Amino acid sequence: MRSFRTEGIIIKRRNYGEADRIITVMTRDYGKIKIKAAGVRKITSRRAAHIELLNHTILHLYRGNTFAILTEAKMLEDFSFVKEDFNKVGLAYHLCELVDGLCPENQENRNVFELLQKTLTILSQTENTDLPDDTVSEIDDYMLGTFGLGLGDAPRVSQEPQGLLHDFEISLLSELGFWDRQSSFQRRFDTHEMIEDILERKLKSRSIFAKLQ
Repeated sequence: MRSFRTEGIIIKRRNYGEADRIITVMTRDYGKIKIKAAGVRKITSRRAAHIELLNHTILHLYRGNTFAILTEAKMLEDFSFVKEDFNKVGLAYHLCELVDGLCPENQENRNVFELLQKTLTILSQTENTDLPDDTVSEIDDYMLGTFGLGLGDAPRVSQEPQGLLHDFEISLLSELGFWDRQSSFQRRFDTHEMIEDILERKLKSRSIFAKLQ
């Protein structure tokens, strides 16, 4: 069937034509996909608010020749507490950049979708963006357990403000096959450097982190 339904988190968008957008979505059922949202830049568009960056949205789609075509959208969660905090926005942008850069298109990976959703949820609920130890521990239990990592298997940097993000990076790299948990790394393993080597470019979000210090 050419029509299908899924849910996903909008991780990237760009303008297309006079009134359209191309959005990149990490979906639960189809992995990372690109969707053409026709007419959403018009003031009268009713779908625009449902497909803002970071939104977790139900998507009704039609299989086009190049992109899936958006027909209907219903937002489930907008992570407003993330969007209202400059620090959290910077951290969330980093998560989206990693998922967009490391995940191939059109390959289902429900673990990555759930990892991203869980991390954004905890980030949204965290009042202090320094991420206290109990919050880091909560996400550790989910991430490391879900991806088959024992607490002693992954390098730990829980003393750092971005400890949550470090664990996200380790889990994402492990799930996508870039990190072997049997390998031996130093405790201060630099995930950013490894990711930049994989992407063969600098992470744009590193400039944001510099402003958050």
